[in-house]
Amino acid sequence: MKTLISFFLFVASVSLVVGQNVSSRSDVFVVDYSDPTKLVASSFIPTIKWIEPLAENLYSETQKVKIKFEVTSKKPIKSITLSARENEESEIRGASQITPPQGEELKTTVERTLTLLDGNHYIEIGIENVDGVKTVSHRVIRVGAAALADASKLDRTDYAILFTSNDYDNWPDLVNPINDGRMIAEELRKNYGFKVEIMENGSQIDILTKIREYSERKYKPLDQLFIFFAGHGQYDETFGEGFVVTKESLANDVAKTSYLSHNRLRSIINNIPCDHIFLGMDVCFGGTFDAAIAHRGMEESFYKEREASQSEMVNRKLTYKTRKYLTSGGKEYVPDGRPGMNSPFTRKFLEALRTRGGKDLILTTGEINTFVEILKPQPRMGAFGDDAPGSDFIFIAR
Repeated sequence: MKTLISFFLFVASVSLVVGQNVSSRSDVFVVDYSDPTKLVASSFIPTIKWIEPLAENLYSETQKVKIKFEVTSKKPIKSITLSARENEESEIRGASQITPPQGEELKTTVERTLTLLDGNHYIEIGIENVDGVKTVSHRVIRVGAAALADASKLDRTDYAILFTSNDYDNWPDLVNPINDGRMIAEELRKNYGFKVEIMENGSQIDILTKIREYSERKYKPLDQLFIFFAGHGQYDETFGEGFVVTKESLANDVAKTSYLSHNRLRSIINNIPCDHIFLGMDVCFGGTFDAAIAHRGMEESFYKEREASQSEMVNRKLTYKTRKYLTSGGKEYVPDGRPGMNSPFTRKFLEALRTRGGKDLILTTGEINTFVEILKPQPRMGAFGDDAPGSDFIFIAR
C-alpha cells in the first residue's frame, strides 16, 4: 500500500513541449512534432485515470481533500507534476514533483491528501515520459462553506425543453398538456432562472431536430438540462416497449414507425453532452389511450420537509453525472385532467416548484417525489443511461 505524501505548496512553473494539442474534456496531450524522432512516440501517449475525485468539479466543506490517480504509459514515465492555482489562467500557487518508484515507471498510482484554503483550486496533473510526450489533466475543487454558500452564482446555466401536445392528426385531442407546459415554463423562468424553450404540437421530426440541437451545444460541467413531455403515450405488449405519440402518429401503427420509442428517446437523451439531465414525462404508458379517462384526482397537497444545508445539496448533485427520470405512471393510463386545469401529475409538480425548495432554496428530485408519489396511478422515478450513484438534479431558487 502506498503511503500518503504531504503536498507542499511553493511557487513554480510548468513548461509544456511546443506542439499540437489533442484535447478531450480535462485531458490534454502535448506532442512535439518538430523532432521527427518523437513522431513514433506519439502513439504511446501516457494516460491519467482519476480515482478520487471522479468528477471534474468537487465541492468540499473541509480543507483536507484526498487526491488519487493512476498513470499509465507504454514508455517509461520520466516525471509527474502536481500543481495548484486559483483557475486555469492564473499563476501557479505551488507545485510538487514526483518521480515514479523503481519498477513502476510504466504504471503507478499516486495518492495524496491536500490541505487547501477556502476558495477555488485548479488542481493539475502533468506527466511526461522519456520521449518528452506529456499529458495534462485537471480537477476543480471548491473548498469551504463560503465557496458553496450561494449556488445560484456558480458558473452554471439551467436549460429546459418542454414538448407538449394537445392536437393530434389521428388520435383524440387532449385539453391540458399545452397549458401544463406553459405554467411549468413560467415557474422555471421566474423562480429558478431556467432558459426555457417550449415546442407545442410537434411532429417526431420536430422533436428529434430540437433534441439534436441541444445535443450539439457546449455545456459547462455544472449546467443542467430538464426535458419534459406531456401528451399521449402508448405501451406495446408485443414489442415490450413504450412510445411517445407525436402529432402525426397513426392510430393503428402495427410497426410503430410513426411513434417515438422510449428506448430511442432515452438513448438520444443519454448522449446529450450535459452532465446533469432530468427527464419528466406526463404521458400514458399503457395500451390504447382511452379518451374517457380524463378525470382529476383531488388529493390533498403533501410535503415532507427535509433538513439539509445548501452546501450538502450542491455537493451531492454537482459531483456526479445525473440521468434521472420521473413519469406520471407505469404501464397504465394517466388522466389528462379537467379542461382548463392541470393534469394531476402536473398540478403536484407545480406545487413542488412553488415551494422554491424550502429553507435552503434547493428543490431536489426526492422532494418533488414526495408531492407526486401519492397520486393514482403512482408516478415512477428512477435512473437511466450513465447515471452515477449518489447523483441528483436540483432546482435552485433565485
